Amino acid sequence: MEAIHGDGYSPGMQRKVEDAPAFAVLPGRVDGGIIVLCDHAGNDLPADYGTLGLGAGELRRHIAYDIGAAAVVRRLAQELGAPAALTRYSRLLIDCNRGLDDPTLVMRISDGAVVPANRHLDASERERRIARYYTPYHAAIERLIDEALAIGVPPMLLSVHSFTDHWRGQLRPWHAGVLWDKDPRLARRLIGALAELPGLIVGDNEPYSGRLKGDTLWRHGTQRGLPHAIVEIRQDLIATEAGQQEWGERLAAVLTGLLAHDDVAQDLRRQCYYGSHTD
Repeated sequence: MEAIHGDGYSPGMQRKVEDAPAFAVLPGRVDGGIIVLCDHAGNDLPADYGTLGLGAGELRRHIAYDIGAAAVVRRLAQELGAPAALTRYSRLLIDCNRGLDDPTLVMRISDGAVVPANRHLDASERERRIARYYTPYHAAIERLIDEALAIGVPPMLLSVHSFTDHWRGQLRPWHAGVLWDKDPRLARRLIGALAELPGLIVGDNEPYSGRLKGDTLWRHGTQRGLPHAIVEIRQDLIATEAGQQEWGERLAAVLTGLLAHDDVAQDLRRQCYYGSHTD
């Protein structure tokens, strides 16, 4: 799979895009044992959707994308030499980190903002967005996983998100959180390794729970028996290029350290079955 480049695509710089692919794949070694994901990378919108009826300021908020996450993913993938898949379009168009039966797949109201173009969404438009923007992203992830499995290297999946530093007037104390579902292999080790770093407060399924049936890691991790975790980073820590580089390198160092231990690496590269295989 080729990386998408040379078209000026820079996640976070909102613009209307003519006929651009729904995702970007950064090339890397599929035998390296890890695939990096970014489900809310960009806040672009296809040209025929305009701004979904929102002001430009709303599309720069966290409701439109995960601020800073895409740059962290790019740095992390570069440091690890790992392949990565990133969405291009705003989560307000369709949220690729939701199940197809999730009522928040297409948000009508998000953190107080009404999305005019989504208020009266009909079934045909919903299916159109799924076919054009949701399905291609997940198909790209499946291809990366299949390539790794074909050479006998079950990959672990790491998805990077970001969260607001305040919610409903309350400061969120965590610098980062690790979210997970039924498979603790990667998550527990990430929590432990990050918590050992000076000054970091690390949440375990905080500020959200990773137990969301239908989301990206449920679909590609839990259902396929692959080690997986989401790392949520507080947005004020990765709002600048310096912070994005720091966190990309920090996560790369932690993951490299984990894989340097043969027993840990073997456990993380072992394909187990959870979710639908045991339910």
